Amino acid sequence: MAEIRRLPEHLVNRIAAGEVVERPAAALKELVENAIDAGATRITIALGEGGLARIEVTDDGCGMDPAQMELALERHATSKLPESLIGADGAIERVATLGFRGEALPSIASVALLTLESRTRDASEGWRRVIDHGGLVDSTPAALPPGTRVRVERLFARVPARRKFLRTARSEYAACLDVVRRLAMARPDIGFTLEHDGRRILAVESGEGLEQRVARIVARELGENGVTLEMERGAMRLRGIAGLPTYNRGVADHQYLFVNGRPV
Repeated sequence: MAEIRRLPEHLVNRIAAGEVVERPAAALKELVENAIDAGATRITIALGEGGLARIEVTDDGCGMDPAQMELALERHATSKLPESLIGADGAIERVATLGFRGEALPSIASVALLTLESRTRDASEGWRRVIDHGGLVDSTPAALPPGTRVRVERLFARVPARRKFLRTARSEYAACLDVVRRLAMARPDIGFTLEHDGRRILAVESGEGLEQRVARIVARELGENGVTLEMERGAMRLRGIAGLPTYNRGVADHQYLFVNGRPV
């Protein structure tokens, strides 16, 4: 019988990456959700070739110091599960952030070239860490405003089995655009900018009302052809926008649902 052995850490991360990050849109979703959880009021996204060549997410959130950046690149290290909840019954059910598992960054870093730059609001300079497919290749000071910038390049370049299952750049871009649209509608209090191959695709300002944000993203005509729905019952609150019977589509591609600010 073959001897049972522990898998090396880099292989564990690569296997986990296949579950957490199966395509560029999944990596983008994790990075934007991290920015939202960091308290960002503006998130800027830049894509190259549908995310196959480059994914870059910049935010003005709380930022991280060098020690936190090092921990952020370790599996199952997170700032989103308060220490008071660790070990408590029902701790996971009480998590209010979009993520908490601490798997996204290390998983992405194991299958791509990842550059992480961050600066806290009280720091005079930021810090940069570059991880090439799981290995640290650079750790130096960096000049950037308070917040965090994450750049992902050559996703799955060394995992041909995963790469061959990806679709065309056009299809991957469509999936990335859908992620951004949904998150932008879920959080009208945050400004979003999206660029693809150097061309601006989407730009919405923070502090918009739900109706204005949805109309800007889905269709401007919805502002004049939609009705706002609101209902409360106990601790539950339902709010939404529906098109008038005279303004409709033959397909359901513009039906969006959100629960507690999370697209579902």
